[in-house]
Amino acid sequence: MERVTVDLGDRSYEIVIGPGILDALGDEAVKLGTGEKMAIVSNPKVFGLYGERVRRSLAGRGFNVGEVIIPDGEIHKNMDSVDHILTELLKMKLDRSSVVVALGGGVIGDIACFAASLYMRGIACLQVPTTLLSQVDSSVGGKTGVNHELGKNMIGTFYQPSLVWIDIDVLQTLERREVLAGIAEVIKYGVIRDQDLFSFMKDNAQKVLELDPDSIVHIIKRSCKIKADIVSEDEREAGVRAILNFGHTIGHALETLTGYDKLLHGEAVSIGMCYEAILSNALGKTGDETVREIKSIVEDYGLPSGMPEGIAPGSIMDTMMLDKKAVGGSLRFILPDRIGSVSIEKDIDKDYIIKVLRA
Repeated sequence: MERVTVDLGDRSYEIVIGPGILDALGDEAVKLGTGEKMAIVSNPKVFGLYGERVRRSLAGRGFNVGEVIIPDGEIHKNMDSVDHILTELLKMKLDRSSVVVALGGGVIGDIACFAASLYMRGIACLQVPTTLLSQVDSSVGGKTGVNHELGKNMIGTFYQPSLVWIDIDVLQTLERREVLAGIAEVIKYGVIRDQDLFSFMKDNAQKVLELDPDSIVHIIKRSCKIKADIVSEDEREAGVRAILNFGHTIGHALETLTGYDKLLHGEAVSIGMCYEAILSNALGKTGDETVREIKSIVEDYGLPSGMPEGIAPGSIMDTMMLDKKAVGGSLRFILPDRIGSVSIEKDIDKDYIIKVLRA
């Protein structure tokens, strides 16, 4: 097993990565010193695949385990789902020493740990991510929350998990489209901070797509280490953590405009990265080659690089202005300088942004 520490003082926690470790979750959980009651939050598909294994692992170490099942999909990442989870936790009579176990992808992780942050003003949450995107990104860093019809992730909290437990073997049951969505976030990490990771993704595409264990452990560990370092430095996104949003300013707007059910998060980020690279080039911050490299690797992995049909640049602009990344009426973009380095830019002329969106 590989381990990465998120260093936040007395709220530090470990990310544990390896093949076939799902059945050992109970052994690790018992070290946390929590109460005996646990609630697994999952969706029907993931729970059907892995729920009983997780339950047995936890129950085998003396935990009293229940479950809360919510519908699958980003469209259900809303306050109705949170209310359902909280109601079930109350019915189970969980107390302040109890634990929520988020078993699923990014939607489950965001909702479950958001509910945990609210229940009795905060109980422990364990992340057991089952998609590549959640393993490399959303399970780490403590961002929780739900969507609103006017904007993605607009309601939420910063609430760190007590443990992130990543079994790469669960990726074998993941649909290829979901694998590609996770790859988009790995590409993001390469662009913002690690040229070597970007090169690895370029040179080892076949191995990554085949879920070669060594390659997958490598890209997950490196992505988690980058995010852990950034979160340890800036937990609440007051500064450098904003660079994790490369591709997300445009990407989140696209998810909102398509009703959260047309594009996977990674697909929207993929498009966002390409257009934000074009914007950087148009502003003279990066060269043509950087734009070509980003667009090329996105397309080589079969990810989208162009705007969905029927999405007007003006609508994207209006939606971005409602995003939490807009401050004081000014949009904040993360723009690449070169592969491995980005900068935070704001006060870009809105007409100029719309012009780039039409490119």
